[in-house]
Amino acid sequence: MGLTEWAYSLSESLLSDPLPRRWAHSLGVAKRARFLAPIVGGDAELLEVAAVLHDIGYSPAIAATGFHPLDGARFLREQEGADERVVRLVAHHSCALLEAEERGLRRELEDEFELERPELVDALLYCDMTTTPDGTQTTPAERLDEIVHRYGPDTIVGRFIQRAAPEIQAAAKRVDERLAQVSASS
Repeated sequence: MGLTEWAYSLSESLLSDPLPRRWAHSLGVAKRARFLAPIVGGDAELLEVAAVLHDIGYSPAIAATGFHPLDGARFLREQEGADERVVRLVAHHSCALLEAEERGLRRELEDEFELERPELVDALLYCDMTTTPDGTQTTPAERLDEIVHRYGPDTIVGRFIQRAAPEIQAAAKRVDERLAQVSASS
């Protein structure tokens, strides 16, 4: 079984039954990752694999700390022996350090998992923040509003996502600019 097949199979096994909406979101994020293939070049498969796996830490079968990037990355490293770059992308997806700070887990996340290349971190963030919970395409602004509304502005997730909003918008802008450059040169 190839890396991509393994990732889809693992994600489906952990999310599809207990969290079907999260599974739909993960499939949508992976679809967005395939769309970004022209700007990530040789890392296209890596991005798609990380995209389909990014939310496995929500699975009741592996959730330990309640912080899904950390739980997912630990599971991938310790139980699956996953590629370290995939592990790092899952650990740090979508401004996870800021949410870790809200949860008192920032040092743990930083000490345990190095950051991946900024262009890939931006790309995965873009995929996540341009995909609704149901797996359809959206804008970063709409996604940010949806998250705040769903969780509430004064919750851990609500506070974190509001703090992260400028970086999310900036990362999305960088990805859009890279896409425009590729389009212009072809």
